[in-house]
Amino acid sequence: MSKVCSVCGKGKLSGNLVSHSNRKTPVLFEANLQKVSVKAPDGTVKKQYVCARCLKSGKVERA
Repeated sequence: MSKVCSVCGKGKLSGNLVSHSNRKTPVLFEANLQKVSVKAPDGTVKKQYVCARCLKSGKVERA
């Protein structure tokens, strides 16, 4: 299982670190994912990866 938000699908992004001399170094930016217990609509409790934005906005009901 890859580390992706189970609510919004946010995952890794690729980009470059750019130095003062304008050299580019490839880098992966990872989402701020937390493993939390989530209450599913049918009442069961599962552990899932959820990003911090979804947790703060209340899109997930924690168990």
